[in-house]
Amino acid sequence: MRGFLASTIASSIGVSCAAALVLPLAPPATAAPTSPASPPGARSARPAALPNAPDAAVPGSTQSLALVPVARARARGPATAEQGLTRDDVRHFALVGVVWDDPDTPLHGRVQVRTRSTRDGAWSGWRDLETHNDDAADPGAAERASGRVRGSTAPLWVGESDGVDVRVRAERRHRTGGTARGARTGTAEGPLPSGLRLELVDPGDPPPNRAQGRGATEIPALTKAATEGELRTLSGVALTPRQRANPYIGPRPRIVTRRGWGADEKLRERGFVYTKKVKAAFVHHTVSGNGYQCSQAASVIRGIYRYHVRSMGWRDIGYNFLVDKCGTIYEGRAGGVAKPVLGAHTLGFNTNSMGIAVLGSFGSAKPPAAVLDAIARLTAWKLGLYAADPQGKTYLTSGGGNLYRKGKNVRLNVISGHRDGFATECPGRRLYSKLGTARSTAARYQGR
Repeated sequence: MRGFLASTIASSIGVSCAAALVLPLAPPATAAPTSPASPPGARSARPAALPNAPDAAVPGSTQSLALVPVARARARGPATAEQGLTRDDVRHFALVGVVWDDPDTPLHGRVQVRTRSTRDGAWSGWRDLETHNDDAADPGAAERASGRVRGSTAPLWVGESDGVDVRVRAERRHRTGGTARGARTGTAEGPLPSGLRLELVDPGDPPPNRAQGRGATEIPALTKAATEGELRTLSGVALTPRQRANPYIGPRPRIVTRRGWGADEKLRERGFVYTKKVKAAFVHHTVSGNGYQCSQAASVIRGIYRYHVRSMGWRDIGYNFLVDKCGTIYEGRAGGVAKPVLGAHTLGFNTNSMGIAVLGSFGSAKPPAAVLDAIARLTAWKLGLYAADPQGKTYLTSGGGNLYRKGKNVRLNVISGHRDGFATECPGRRLYSKLGTARSTAARYQGR
């Protein structure tokens, strides 16, 4: 079974040497390092000469449209206080987002879109985009400091569309200023970030599956006994006698590989970056909306992948794993599902952790039971590879963020929500409140 795991993981990320993917507990901190200035295989997220031209090299496309000042806003304040765009002549797309030049500049305001369906030509109502997109690489990391990263809203899945209307309005702020008659308080609209662009993403059809067979598109589930047996034979795993007798690991769940959801490997940077181990799992929601069918989940992931790489400037999709609302688990960032791949999901705490993103928005919507079980099954297995207790606590060193200063040793739940490491609403109030259930179920799957 060890050889099967290695070969299926290898086929899922296009690595020819299967032996290199057998789990090491302590790989080098950076494997196949890339240069921030010119990483191997990296391509510009937006070609300068033809910013809206489709990329013929890969399935799908991204249309990037500059927003313009709205005329009616000029009488109320600076032209930068409201921007927008209306287009009914764009190519098909299914996911939208707004980006801007500086990733460190927040967008204080409201972003809304409405879209025209290709199915019946009807326009949707106005929908809000989450302006505080808090999933990010660590400060100072090569991925963060590449010079290609942009500020962004969270993406929104809108379904097959061919028309769009977007408006971005700065929030009104209270300001106090001196006048000839004394201090006076009023309201004004602050400026919006520079370089606002609307990103229309067509996830495209998955590329042809060159490697036929079940192993190419999924890593099958194992029983607990088979998983324990596999763990004992994995190269680089130094188990104590007690761990060999009872390794406390959940049965490996079925995982749809990158090939299974149609990732085109030409989009991402080549090479992989690893940390030392996986001590914690951070749970997220993608805030991309709940209006997708589970049969569309692969398309949603391809859209997020393209948005993360082409629009936001990341080296790959940010999350290590994704889960749809039917409970299917998907491989995220490339590098090997059993390995400690460095992601871009929880700013300040990406090292020695993994990010699990549930497709959808769970501020007011209740997460399905299948989602909680999938989180429990995935963490019971992946954390078990590194002898981590899902109901336990661990320490991670902050890389810097809005909750903890850089270098601070922070005590966290082994299964945490994004908001535990960063001041954010993610993973939504309703999902966050259910993480205790996921912890206890994962511990039970591990045999604790």
